[in-house]
Amino acid sequence: MPDTPPHTGSPITHDTDLIIIGGGPAGCAAARMAASVGMRSVLIEPDTLCRNLYRIPTLNNVLGGRTSGPELADSIAAELKSTQLCRLELGRHAVELRAADDHVTVTLDTGTRLTAPYAVVATGVGPLQPRDAAWITAPSGLTLPPLWQADADDAEGRTLLVLGGDRPIGTFLRAHPTTETRLLVVHPAADEYKTEEIRDDPRVTLLPVEHLTLHPFEGTTPTADAVTRDGGQCAITADAVYVSIGNGPTAPPGDLNRDADGYCPPTGQHPRIIVAGDLRSARFQRIMTALGSGSEAALHAYYAARELLP
Repeated sequence: MPDTPPHTGSPITHDTDLIIIGGGPAGCAAARMAASVGMRSVLIEPDTLCRNLYRIPTLNNVLGGRTSGPELADSIAAELKSTQLCRLELGRHAVELRAADDHVTVTLDTGTRLTAPYAVVATGVGPLQPRDAAWITAPSGLTLPPLWQADADDAEGRTLLVLGGDRPIGTFLRAHPTTETRLLVVHPAADEYKTEEIRDDPRVTLLPVEHLTLHPFEGTTPTADAVTRDGGQCAITADAVYVSIGNGPTAPPGDLNRDADGYCPPTGQHPRIIVAGDLRSARFQRIMTALGSGSEAALHAYYAARELLP
């Protein structure tokens, strides 16, 4: 039986220098930064680039003169599509992420496996539903649209029951300053600080509650019963119901360390996996912080590959 040839020490050939999972602001920033330092990347996104930005009608906290989400999203998407060192895998899901000592492997929903020395995970968050909130009892399987997806026609002349007091309510109000609507915002004590920016809008009625029971309403007027903070009870009727409970992390399966809420803090992850954007924490979910952390994640991979990290 012939002897096994000795190992030559040839470097492993990877599909790319950096795999980026998620095509929001953080993932796109990572791809642009990687290209600027000569790194090839593959960006995996199951939808369109910056899909959530297209649903944010107004921006008031982003540098560069962009005043609407679609405007910013179009600009980012155009830059990514012209970035020669970035290969886009749009319409593809990352179904598994595995990290080894010297590489990462990402499996797509097509069965294709991609390898690279490092991966940036920037899958962000998705809207929480009534089933995710302990203070809400709702019909089984109910899924409601987030308020930031509503437009002026959905709200004009109507009373909208909004579950939760998360900050996108303010975005909606700024986007539709002349829309005559009434937002009945039912929220728990934990959302009190978030409602400060909307409490002076005459279209908003804030109702702090201990618990809300939402009744089945398919094809009928939505109704609910609330237990207020002082133990009282009240009945609620509205024309439509939306959620603004907050967001939950949407990390891919595999070798990611998650905290009790499902977020993936950058510290404590495998050295080959770098987390960026909203997936890091519930406290820093902003476009500007996502862009910065995505850029930093790509530079982290660049310096790590050259053993230049402290």
